[in-house]
Amino acid sequence: MASQTPPPLLLLLLVGWSSASLQETRKPNFVLMMVDDLGIGDLGCYGNTSLRTPNIDRLALEGVRLTQHIAAASLCTPSRAAFLTGRYPIRSGMSGSSRPGVFLFTAASGGLPPTELTFAKIAKQQGYQTALIGKWHLGLNCGSSEDHCHHPHAHGFSFFFGVPLTNLRDCQPGHGTVFRIHRYLPYGTFVVVLLSAAALHYSGALPLRRGLLLGLLVLVLVLAGLTAGFVWTGPYLNCVLFRDRSIVEQPFRSENLTQRMTREAVVFMERNAARPFLLFFSFLQVHTAMFASAAFRGTSRHGVYGDAVHEVDWSVGQIMQTLGRLGLRDNTLVYLSSDQGAHLEELSAAGEVHRGSNGIYKAGKSTSWEGGIRVPGILSWSGRIPAGVEISEPVSNMDLFPTVVRLSGAAVPKDRWGLPERSRTFRKVEQQHTRPERLCLTCRVIDGHDLMDLLQGREERSRHEFLFHYCNSYLNAVRWHPRNSSSVWKAFFFTPNFYPEGQAACFHTHVCFCTPDYVTHHDPPLLFDLSRDPSESRPLTADTEPAFRSVVAAMTEAAESHRTSVQPVESQFSAEKLMWKPWLQPCCSSFRQLCQCQQEPERA
Repeated sequence: MASQTPPPLLLLLLVGWSSASLQETRKPNFVLMMVDDLGIGDLGCYGNTSLRTPNIDRLALEGVRLTQHIAAASLCTPSRAAFLTGRYPIRSGMSGSSRPGVFLFTAASGGLPPTELTFAKIAKQQGYQTALIGKWHLGLNCGSSEDHCHHPHAHGFSFFFGVPLTNLRDCQPGHGTVFRIHRYLPYGTFVVVLLSAAALHYSGALPLRRGLLLGLLVLVLVLAGLTAGFVWTGPYLNCVLFRDRSIVEQPFRSENLTQRMTREAVVFMERNAARPFLLFFSFLQVHTAMFASAAFRGTSRHGVYGDAVHEVDWSVGQIMQTLGRLGLRDNTLVYLSSDQGAHLEELSAAGEVHRGSNGIYKAGKSTSWEGGIRVPGILSWSGRIPAGVEISEPVSNMDLFPTVVRLSGAAVPKDRWGLPERSRTFRKVEQQHTRPERLCLTCRVIDGHDLMDLLQGREERSRHEFLFHYCNSYLNAVRWHPRNSSSVWKAFFFTPNFYPEGQAACFHTHVCFCTPDYVTHHDPPLLFDLSRDPSESRPLTADTEPAFRSVVAAMTEAAESHRTSVQPVESQFSAEKLMWKPWLQPCCSSFRQLCQCQQEPERA
């Protein structure tokens, strides 16, 4: 019996149904963009009128703009660790107890522990092609210069084009060094004391043995020589550009680097257009030392900082155009943020102020004032997230972890309980255990929450009742959004000595520190209602706020409960893990050649 050919209309219906079904079942792509040190007040969609950011503004119009999007830390390294893992950085040992609080050497042995799970690692297990382009700043090696135990490859990124550290001043000729003299004040004090002793000795007022004095002088000369030598060789040691595990440029040249990174991102998306991918584009801009490609220099009213913001916006536009050209816009979740607020205290080598804008919010990078942790948060997904929506609920950059994990088709690992599950479990065993919090020593808490219900309007309130703000490893503030209230309370247990007049420690050292000499403790805590005072300009008291005592009591209790959930782990910021180790130094040539290699050919 002869076969019958289906009528043309039926074929069209079958093809259309198959295409629609494929579109519905295909996993979404992720394009996650993080700008370094960008202030919330630097973007037009957040109120800036003096910089041009049309591509980022368009992204906000096409999606959701978060106005209370909080970074889990106010410094690069811990904030990025929290973003990738969905956990406060103290849980993974990625917060230091003293300065600097970030990695300053490529040849340090600290880094994001291999036991931590990133959303990239889980997405890769779900069949995603994963890439990190740009800044990493979460460690490189452990025991040798090639073990790459902290490399992006070890944390789920199949492709890496970028720098393992950050954009230091040392990486650009004429911009000075990040190892400024104030970091060596102990050595300076020692030199002053030694020279004073020598003067007194030769004047006869303080007799010293000639051998001892000579030995001290030699020690000072050696220390001075090592310090000067390290500063001179810094660019060759710390300014390294990688492609996967291979060094392609050392020291790297920042000029055109954003354009090169953008081309890499475009090529990655083109090569993986037919399969699900996750791209984390991590800008080196607008971190000091400032740079901008020739096409953008002189285009803003705010010097090289504004030029760099313009170049970032251009790059975002190129990425979005590529998604549109490849027909992927309807199947891609796009996210743009900053790792912390703009750095306000930084000065160029010539004394110029290179700072962004944190809008109405107080202070900036390295503080838990709103200017240090309230960052841009834009999410867009055509057809899945409504356009032109503003959400003012408190959310965190840690929320991207469970959001990406669940959209990729995976579940948050069962050995990492979220706080609601932990509370239910604890309630079951409270009667049998006098210290139920000890049970958490066997669990790994996920602090982030899936954002999709909030973004799509199925929920009106954030799942974060409390958020905890750290200054390095010290819990210094708590944010509380009560379930039955529109208030957003914020209580400080201590604050950095920040004053806009430039007379306090933050301006003297070019960054705010968390150590006792640089902070003021508050008992009772310093309390603000951010819903009425987002600029944190009017601290409340028992006389001005009737609920002061009950609010402070609830937040103090929440802080203590949070502390009990933090299990002790090895710090990745111990002196031993932060120090430079020559056997860990990545080098594309011999040390005698100062670890130099030429720029790789740019893509056509």
